[in-house]
Formats: sequence, C-alpha cells, structure tokens
Amino acid sequence: MKFLEIGKLKSDFLEELLGAIEIDDERVVVGPGIGEDAAVLDVGGNYLIVKSDPITFVSDRIGWYVVNVNANDIAAMGGRPCWFLVTMLLPEGHTTNRFIENIMKDLRKSCDELSIALIGGHTEITHGLKNPILSGTMLGEVKKGELIKNGDIGEGDLLYMTKGVAIEATSIIAREKKDEIIRNFGEKFYRRCLSYLDDPGISVVGDARTARLSAKVSGMHDPTEGGILAGAYEMARGSGVGLKINIERIPVYEETKKLCELFKISPFSSIASGSLLIAVPKNESVLLEKSFIEKAGSIPYLSKIGEFTRRGDAVYAVEQQKLREIHPTGKDEVTRLL
Repeated sequence: MKFLEIGKLKSDFLEELLGAIEIDDERVVVGPGIGEDAAVLDVGGNYLIVKSDPITFVSDRIGWYVVNVNANDIAAMGGRPCWFLVTMLLPEGHTTNRFIENIMKDLRKSCDELSIALIGGHTEITHGLKNPILSGTMLGEVKKGELIKNGDIGEGDLLYMTKGVAIEATSIIAREKKDEIIRNFGEKFYRRCLSYLDDPGISVVGDARTARLSAKVSGMHDPTEGGILAGAYEMARGSGVGLKINIERIPVYEETKKLCELFKISPFSSIASGSLLIAVPKNESVLLEKSFIEKAGSIPYLSKIGEFTRRGDAVYAVEQQKLREIHPTGKDEVTRLL
C-alpha cells in the first residue's frame, strides 16, 4: 500500500474526486473545482462567499495566519471578507492558557484590521497532535455583477503577480530555522525574514481591491501550498486553457533567494501567500499596470509573468527559452524542512 505524502492532493486526483460531486441546488453559483478559491451561494441580494482553510505549518502567530489566508481567498473572488469562525485543535501536554490567549489576541487583531467580525468556532485540546492546527471558515459578500471566477479566463489573457514570490515561505522558514539562519546570515537578516509576515505581508485583500477597481479582471488566485507555479497551474486548469509562465520574470526577494539556496528548495514551489495572481485580457493590461505603479519599489509591485494559451493546451514554465511542462505534485517545498 502506497501512502500519500504531506501536502495538497495532486491536481489530477483532486479533479477526479471533485468531478464526482453532484449539486442539484441552483443557489450554488460556484461549487468545488480546481482553481476556485471559495464557494459562492446566491442568497437573494449579494452573493455569499464561503471559504475554509487550515494552518498546519506553523504555531507562532498562527492566529494571524489563519485569518489572513482565508480573507485572501474571499478577496480573490472580488468579495469583501465579513465574518470568521475558527476551530482550534491544540496539542495535549503542550498547551497553556497563555498560548491560547496569544492566539486569541492575534485573531482579534487581524480581524479588527480587516473589519471582520469573529463570530464563533470551537476550541479543544486534542490527543495525538504534535503541533496546533487552526481551521478557519471565512464568509464574505460580493455584488452579483462583481464576482470573479477563474473559469472566465480566456486564450490570450495575461497573467500578473503582485509583490515577490514565497513571502509566506520566507517567514515560516525564519520561524522554524532560526539558529541556522543566524549562523549563516546574522541576526539582522533573520529579523528581516521574520518580518515578512507583515512586510511585504501575507495579506492580498488590498491588492485584490486595487485590481478589480482598475481593470476588467478575468481571474484572480491566492497561491498557497505548492507555490506560484501550482497556483498558476490551478488557474489555467480551472478555465480549461493552457499557460506559458516565464520563470525569469518572477520576482524573488534577496532574503528569499538566500534562504532557498541555503536549504536547497525552490522559491517557485514554496508556499506563496502574500502574492496575488491576476489574469486580465490584453486590452485591460495598461489599466491594471497603471493602478500599481505608485507601489513600485526595488522589486516591481506588479509583474507580468505569463500568457494563457488555447483551450486544452498544457501549462509550461519557460526558462532560458526552454519549455518545461508543469505537473504539480501537491507537495510544498517547505514541508521538506519541517
């Protein structure tokens, strides 16, 4: 018997599982599918967007992570995150009142910053856990004419990304490999990597709003486990089109580059919350680019990294003028270090 590795399920297997689900309720506007960040329900006025996502990689600042990664997925569909529930499963023999209080402090702070109401959930000490697991359910809303679905991406649309790659991975590695990082690069470098949670930051709620208000967006996606390549692949598969993604155009922060070289992992396949993938028709690209110009820094805030191709085409990474077909395994590079 072959056991599965840690990480997301392979896209082909997941697609097979989701394809077997039958939904007869006509109020379900968007159901389960590759490349869709959340479910969408027609509740009469605005659409209700519903998303569930766990945090399993980290324990430090876990309350901050769980709110932001769930809010990102609501925003990637054009919506506003409004209400949040969280299930906290905490390890037996390692959990203190202070630890729970710190999680709650982060939950409240991150919800307050995004004007989200923390409305409920569940907390328990759980047998057999090594690390805490927080699973969040975020509810948001969007006007019916403003919903963004990745199934709408078409041939010739351009793919952009905001900020740099592997922002969340950089922060996670810093938290898990402190001593090695300080020994190789010093305390100041370590502190900078640690701060990636806030700067550049893992939230894309503001970026999603900027994009949808400036241009006719055909798709957005919050890349998480599997990194930017897996996220781009999911967008293409979700719309049934191909994609050529230029590896050399993907911005990599200096700290991220050095950590990935030290630990021999790829920044392009490492958990990537903090970047937002945006698809737009070519005639909308100038409007999108103009909306992000004022945020440009040492690394461009918005980068054009690919173009979607014909229906049925494969997804390719382009590097040094060579094509390499992408088949994400579902395993994130960061899991090799944990």
